[in-house]
Amino acid sequence: MKKEILSRNVIVLSLVSLFTDVASEMLYPVMPIYLKTIGFSIILIGVLEGFAEGLAGLSKGYFGKMSDNTGKRLPFVRFGYALSALSKPLLVLFAFPVWVFFARTLDRLGKGVRTGARDALLSDEATPETKGRVFGFHRAMDTTGAVAGPLLALIYLSIWPEDYKMLFILAFFPGILAIGLTFLIKEKKVIEAKPVKKIRILEFVKYWKESPAAYKKLVAGLLFFTLFNSSDVFLLLKVKEAGYGDTFVIGIYVFYNLVYAVFSYPLGSLADKWGMKKVFTSGLLVFAFVYIGFAFFEHQWMFVFLFFFYGIFAASTEGIAKAWISNISDPSQTATAIGTFTAFQSVGILFASSFAGLIWYSFGAEYVFLFGGIAAFVVVVYLQLVKEKRSF
Repeated sequence: MKKEILSRNVIVLSLVSLFTDVASEMLYPVMPIYLKTIGFSIILIGVLEGFAEGLAGLSKGYFGKMSDNTGKRLPFVRFGYALSALSKPLLVLFAFPVWVFFARTLDRLGKGVRTGARDALLSDEATPETKGRVFGFHRAMDTTGAVAGPLLALIYLSIWPEDYKMLFILAFFPGILAIGLTFLIKEKKVIEAKPVKKIRILEFVKYWKESPAAYKKLVAGLLFFTLFNSSDVFLLLKVKEAGYGDTFVIGIYVFYNLVYAVFSYPLGSLADKWGMKKVFTSGLLVFAFVYIGFAFFEHQWMFVFLFFFYGIFAASTEGIAKAWISNISDPSQTATAIGTFTAFQSVGILFASSFAGLIWYSFGAEYVFLFGGIAAFVVVVYLQLVKEKRSF
C-alpha cells in the first residue's frame, strides 16, 4: 500500500506551526519598540535576545536527545508549543527586566523543547523519497504564519497605535489554538525507549563524536555556511540605510516570507525528484547571488528583486537541510541528529551576526554581503563531495 505523502499528522503539525508563527510574528516587528518603552536599552535588548537564542540552541540538542532516549515525540511537541504560547501574555504581565528575561527565555525554551521531536515526528511520517515534500509543506505552512502575523500586527496598530500590551495578549490566542491542535496528532510507536539515565545539557555533543561519517561531513558544511549567514536583520538594515521607510521595510519582509511560503513545497517536491543535494546547493548559489547583489545595489526595485530570490533561497534550504539530515540518520536517533545540528546552528548564527556587525562597523555593509556570498560558493564546492544516499 502506497504511503500517503501529506498524512494527517503532517497536516496537523504544519497547522500547529502556522498558528504558532502567527503568534510569534505578530510581535516580531514591535518587540524592540515595546522593550524600549519599558526601559530596555539597546545593549540590554541585545543581551536578552542573545541569551534567549543561546538557550534555545542548547536546549534543541538536549531535548532532541531526551526524545530519542524516551522513545516519545508528542509530549515534547505539546509541552514546547505550550511554553511558547504561555510566554506571550507573560511578557506584559510585569515590566521588570528580570521578569521579561524569564518570559522571553520561556518562549525560546519552548522552541528548543519541541524542535527535534517535531522534526523527528515529521520524518517518521515520510519515506526517503517523500521527505522533501513533507518538510517543504511544513515550512510552507510555518512561513505562511510569518506572513499573516506581521500583517495582523500592522492592521491592529493602524487602528490602535502603540497599544502594544493588548497585542501581546491577543497573540496568546493563536498559540492556544496551536496547542489544541496537538491533541489531534497520533504518535506512532517507531522507536524503543533506551535505558533511562541522566542526560547532561551538552549530551548532544557526544552524538557528534559517535555519529556516522556522512552526517559529520554534511553538517560540517552546513555549519560552515551558518557562520556567514547572519541574521535577516542586516538585510532589512541595509534597506533602511538606503533611505526607505518602515512601511517598505516591513512590507518587503512580509513579501520575502510570502515567496518563501509559496515555493517551499514545490522545491521540496523537486528535491525528492532531483535529490536533496542539487536543490540545496542551487539554493546556496541563489544566496550568493543575492548577497553579492546587496553589496552593490540600493535601488528600490532591485531590493524587491533580491528579496524575491532570497525567499527562493530559504525555500530551497531550510526544510531540505533537515530532510537530508534525516535521510542519513538512524531513525532511532533522528531527534538527536536534527537537534544537534540546530543546536550548533543556533550558536553559529550568534557568531555570524556578531561577526557581521563587527565587519559592518569596521569596513562597511558591502563586505558583510561579499564575505557571505563567497562563503556560499565555497560550501557549494564542498557539498559536491558529500553523499546524500540514506545510510540506514
